[in-house]
Amino acid sequence: MFIPLHDANTLKHIKVQWVTLGLIGMNIAVWLFTGFFAPEQTAQATSVGLGYIPAVSFDYATLAPGLAIVPEPLTYITHAFVHAGFWHLVSNMIFLWVFGDNVEDAMGHLRFLIFYLVCGAFGALCHGLLVSESQAPLVGASGAISGVVAAYVILHPRVKIWVLVFFRVPLPLPAFVPLLLWIGQQFFMLLVDPDGNVSWGAHAGGIVAGAVLVFFMRRKGVPLFDREIVTPRAVFSTPAVRRAVVAADDGAPGH
Repeated sequence: MFIPLHDANTLKHIKVQWVTLGLIGMNIAVWLFTGFFAPEQTAQATSVGLGYIPAVSFDYATLAPGLAIVPEPLTYITHAFVHAGFWHLVSNMIFLWVFGDNVEDAMGHLRFLIFYLVCGAFGALCHGLLVSESQAPLVGASGAISGVVAAYVILHPRVKIWVLVFFRVPLPLPAFVPLLLWIGQQFFMLLVDPDGNVSWGAHAGGIVAGAVLVFFMRRKGVPLFDREIVTPRAVFSTPAVRRAVVAADDGAPGH
């Protein structure tokens, strides 16, 4: 539906989003060493050994000797660092890059890391509950990223972000417009295509976890439903427009 490009939402509590950058780096590194540089058999073995397999998790099946890389229940975590291909990786990392820093800023480094992992794990659990006998491995950070998106729209619904609509048209929109549409799409697809190649259940589980956890894991004093409208710099076309927008912001209600 859309690709996020930029939000111009400045950090308020941290100087650098170390956890967001670390997660992106780790996901890229895992893909390079288990996918890009590795033979196809290694990539498949990694998906099986590190991916979340509902039938194994719920004791309907067991992995053949030598295929398990980590013991259960660690696959609830490790599956989120394995991706099926380049575009699968890139799409998830773009969302994490644009939205992760501000959620990390609102929570702090350690709590954001815990938040991210819990959202990914809960997404896997929801996927497993829906298809408990499936022997197909679930891989990808989509559940964790869905939690980040849910937290972001609760924290900063009116911050304007640049999005590439229909992968063609760049538009600056208030965050709640594309993000709520995206969230609605995940639940709609879960209803109409529960058995598709995309795990909509993992997305929905991550969204629910993120929406709940942000209420408890944000820093003390960090507001929800931020009323400040932050306009991307590229929207400003002339100095006169810039002055007018700044003057309007001065009179806006605060946090």
